Amino acid sequence: MTPLTSKTAPAPTALPTAAPEPAPPASPVLSVRDVRITDRAGGREIVHGVSFDLTPGRAVGIVGESGSGKTLTCRATLGILPPHFEVSAGTVEIGGTPIDTLTPRQWTELRGATISAVFQDPASYLNPSLRVGPQIAEVVRVKKGLGRRPARQRALDLLRAVHLREPELVYGQYPFELSGGMLQRVLIAAAVAADPQILIADEATTALDVTVQAEILDLLDDLRERTGLALVVVSHDLAVVAQLCDEVLVMRQGEVVEQGPTRSVLHAPRHPYTRLLIAEHEQYGLEKFRTPKEEA
Repeated sequence: MTPLTSKTAPAPTALPTAAPEPAPPASPVLSVRDVRITDRAGGREIVHGVSFDLTPGRAVGIVGESGSGKTLTCRATLGILPPHFEVSAGTVEIGGTPIDTLTPRQWTELRGATISAVFQDPASYLNPSLRVGPQIAEVVRVKKGLGRRPARQRALDLLRAVHLREPELVYGQYPFELSGGMLQRVLIAAAVAADPQILIADEATTALDVTVQAEILDLLDDLRERTGLALVVVSHDLAVVAQLCDEVLVMRQGEVVEQGPTRSVLHAPRHPYTRLLIAEHEQYGLEKFRTPKEEA
């Protein structure tokens, strides 16, 4: 009698593991589409079609000479164009919402809490008769709804976050008692007090000496990396934009003459004006930012 033999069932064929799907691209927190700005009093267009998208944790630089339209572009995104100026074409969206649909009350809620700004002269944006700490604490109280004590502690934490020595001392000082670099740090602390998604830095380091300027740029970069803050950096100095930004727009006489990834624009500029800017700034160490990625 032939013994029965057991047969081992073949192992099931393993199904190939599907490759993980790439994460969808982040939605822009700020979208500028073909924005044109007109001076109604003079009847002429000043800014001729600016476009860019800004996603969390990214930085876009706008560079150009005085009068090129870079500051007007940023003021348009904040809804604070000077009298007689208006967005005559194109759209600006913050978090997917067109800004031309916002009511004054919605703008008040949005500024500081979603989009904020730091400008060139911090003393002009701080009340000289009030100590700087309470000014920051007031922003926190209004925008975050905190009580006095938590708001004071938040203000002290912000002063530490912007690397000010002795924050308790600085909290109780008046603007005139602080240096330009310290004032700029205080203004940055106030600008990010309500945890905005977008920060516009408009010539924020122009009046500072080289060492303090480098510290402020490092601070902005640190905030971007730690919090996912999206930055718009406006400057006439290409080296400043090169240090911070992923994308750069070069503006001249209201027009974007060149736009693209910062390293590509610096390494292979196409427009004569961009090449001129690079030539002018190479003496300040711009060359290190022009190294191709494969060589960096």
